[in-house]
Amino acid sequence: MSLNCKGMKIITGSSSPKLAQEISEILDCPITKAEVGRFSDGEITVKIEQSVRGNDVFVIQSTSSPVNDNLMELLILIDALKRASAGRINAVIPYYGYARQDRKAKARDPITARLVADLITAAGADRVLTMDLHAAQIQGFFNVPVDHLVGVPILADYFKKKNIQDLVVVSPDLGSVTRSRNFADRLDAPLAIIDKRRPKANVSEVMNVIGDIKGKNVILIDDIIDTAGTIVNGAEALIKLGAKEVYATCTHPVLSGPAMERINNSIIKEMVIANTIELPEEKKSDKIVSLSVGPIFAAAMTRIYEGLSVSKLFD
Repeated sequence: MSLNCKGMKIITGSSSPKLAQEISEILDCPITKAEVGRFSDGEITVKIEQSVRGNDVFVIQSTSSPVNDNLMELLILIDALKRASAGRINAVIPYYGYARQDRKAKARDPITARLVADLITAAGADRVLTMDLHAAQIQGFFNVPVDHLVGVPILADYFKKKNIQDLVVVSPDLGSVTRSRNFADRLDAPLAIIDKRRPKANVSEVMNVIGDIKGKNVILIDDIIDTAGTIVNGAEALIKLGAKEVYATCTHPVLSGPAMERINNSIIKEMVIANTIELPEEKKSDKIVSLSVGPIFAAAMTRIYEGLSVSKLFD
């Protein structure tokens, strides 16, 4: 895929440089030089070193850990572009942090996903391009257009090529059923659901499994794997209930706290992730297979730039 990049510019923050470089190479569109630095007190400073006047600019930045630094960097980049007279500013956010705070689960809870949307809009973004929001209704938190990509086709294609026999797709909880059903449909496999309860944040207990998994190879699918407690506990419960082998997959590998130790010590055969969040060396493992979302983001950016439908990518 090659573009006339005269009117298109790509800028990357410090959270997604490898993904941005891959997208740049696919589109044959060089990354516009921008320097992100820190003052001695920790304040972020941005210097865009080439003209963006009148251009369609795509800022690629996941708001992953360190979440607040990466979010602030994105906001400052957008503000700098707005003040440099960019024609249109597209915030490309492969992983949207704070998405799990999308509603009031109990009294006096903040709805931080909405606050972050307001900040991005106020900074000057004209459009947002993201993937697998934890709750699809977050699109409605923005007052600018949101193009929402899905990771299921990328993950499903990988497993299709593996041609695993006696396969069942398992949703780790009731909230992930729609995503799991779409994934199962693509693999022409039946669906099972884990019924769990969560006594407190980042702690989950498996109560029951709805569906037949005895003697089957299972794939556990979720949008985010954070501390890996849900996936690892789910895998152990499935093996105890008679499953043969357990695979796990997700779009966003947050992998915080004890996640890597849990995954490496678990009975999970293979964990397949997308590279919406760049994994540092210490989080790489023989059990983890990383798939690139670069081609789908490059295709979506091309369609946005050319004024074409993004939904056609998934038809």
